Amino acid sequence: MISKEQVEHVAKLARLALTEEEKEKFAKQFDDILEYFNQLNEVNTENVKPMAHAVPSSNVMREDVVVRDCTKEEILSNAPEEEDGFFKVPKIG
Repeated sequence: MISKEQVEHVAKLARLALTEEEKEKFAKQFDDILEYFNQLNEVNTENVKPMAHAVPSSNVMREDVVVRDCTKEEILSNAPEEEDGFFKVPKIG
């Protein structure tokens, strides 16, 4: 069972100000949630395969294929300035 002190601790971490009535209400609600999870633990899942999604999905992205290689000179030809084979950029102070 979730205690009122545990609810106060979580409320403090979340920076929530709760009344005494709210603390008791949330303790009961947290208990109900945990009880539901305990019921789920009782379900036989022995022959159920693990899955990442509820519905099947497939990759819709294309293969990453190199279409054309650019040379270093071609790439640097677009640079406003270059020095020793690298882009030259303004110094940031």
